[in-house]
Amino acid sequence: MTASVDTQALETQVKRMYEQVATEPGAGFHFELGRGVAIRAGYDPAMLDAIPAPAVESFAGVGFFFDLAALAPGETVVDLGSGSGMDAFYAAALTGPAGHVTGVDFTPAQLAKARRLAAGTGAPTLEFVDARIEHLPLADGSADCVISNGVINLCPDKAAVFAEAARVLRPGGRLAVADIVSEQPLPESVVCNADLWASCIGGAAPQDHYRAAITAAGLIVHCVRDNDYAFISDRARTASASYGVHSVSVLATKPRR
Repeated sequence: MTASVDTQALETQVKRMYEQVATEPGAGFHFELGRGVAIRAGYDPAMLDAIPAPAVESFAGVGFFFDLAALAPGETVVDLGSGSGMDAFYAAALTGPAGHVTGVDFTPAQLAKARRLAAGTGAPTLEFVDARIEHLPLADGSADCVISNGVINLCPDKAAVFAEAARVLRPGGRLAVADIVSEQPLPESVVCNADLWASCIGGAAPQDHYRAAITAAGLIVHCVRDNDYAFISDRARTASASYGVHSVSVLATKPRR
């Protein structure tokens, strides 16, 4: 990130955009929302049917990673940037009544929606907390798996996000994410545009830098897989084509002691 990025403006724009994702999913965005993009990414339609429809309609993920995460019954999962909760609900279904899923988000409208939907389903293994993903209010070694979908690119301090993920993972735990990266560094005109940041473009790190940040946090990268994902606005498509902005799914693990 360059020093000229206005992080306060960025945060304001991210919160504004994702409040609209929660409350007006039918509005126009640079990216696609909902069931269609989830199914094309690889989500099981039958499992989506069991998730509250309002969570699915506000899904703004950029790929699929649950095959890499390989969640098992009874596991504890943390979802970074959980939004309206679709991935958290999906993880809760996979980990079952003996598992626990904590969604972490800082957008009030997203949290309110996710909490309302969780209360409506009576899901005792699912909770949503108000926090920043680079400062998790969770104990060391408390999670079997950390997941995230299209969110880490929105954070200016990605190294802090991966350090926190590594901290809360138990030895042998997994990090499984889908995110937006680039093939080359983005110009300042893109990086300093808060709207393009909030649209998952301006904050895209070069793929090798992204992978290096995961490794620097002490995690071992096992897989980086390209995803079939495309932005939908002309502006976003142009930026994507010019700088190789694309989606990947990543699996990493924390070494066992």
